[in-house]
Amino acid sequence: MSEAPHIPVLLDEVEAALLPLEGQVVVDATFGAGGYTRRLLDAGATVHAFDRDPDAIAAVHANPERWPELSSVPPRLVLHPRRFSEMVDALHDAGIETVDGIVADIGVSSMQLDQAERGFAFASDGPLDMRMSQDGYSAADFVNEGEESAIADVLYLYGEERQSRRVARAIVAARPITTTGELARVIRKALGHRPGAPKDPATRSFQAIRIHVNGELDELEAALAAAEALLREGGRLAVVTFHSLEDRIVKRFLKEASGRARSPSRHLPLVD
Repeated sequence: MSEAPHIPVLLDEVEAALLPLEGQVVVDATFGAGGYTRRLLDAGATVHAFDRDPDAIAAVHANPERWPELSSVPPRLVLHPRRFSEMVDALHDAGIETVDGIVADIGVSSMQLDQAERGFAFASDGPLDMRMSQDGYSAADFVNEGEESAIADVLYLYGEERQSRRVARAIVAARPITTTGELARVIRKALGHRPGAPKDPATRSFQAIRIHVNGELDELEAALAAAEALLREGGRLAVVTFHSLEDRIVKRFLKEASGRARSPSRHLPLVD
């Protein structure tokens, strides 16, 4: 992981929303480089931090001077190298039934994007990977082994790519594809990319494949349910979303959890 300082988005706003106090227990569901956690610790809270990326956890142990709370007695920083959807079980194992606050910054981190070898982005050519946990099913597996129709569905659902069938057809025709640069070139060619255009047309497909490989939207829904189960009465939840797919899931959850979702009949679906 890069040693350059990483400032998470909306840091002040998240702190204001959570209002962390000394002695409280707060969950940082997406530890990353620890920006939220550092602010929460400085406010006196005890933090249980989750990250499924082993690099994020390893970076803490490699720089113990930055995280003295990890070795304090009792520790005020507890690391959980797990998916945030597993936070209920993880905290129960630690003897914690409820928490005062939870923060989650959804999606890929800038540190992951900046490392070409992780294969999340096409700015620098690298292996077609995209796995946050660095194990299991990869982007290369999906691109090279997936059915054309399945690839098209993923690009449409998670990337909102209107020409998903054309892109999927081009991907299948170009297989095997092993690097991010190769995949980006195939997508650009399929969509008739014009150099200098304000947005690279490969962006939507890369987002879609990454979301699919990591099961990000299912993880988000599970994490929100876990947060509802863990937060004590009066507890606070702050979720930072990056795009509309995440945003809709969080807004729907908040409506339903707060009882504000409209449903004129229990036999009819909820209306957003």
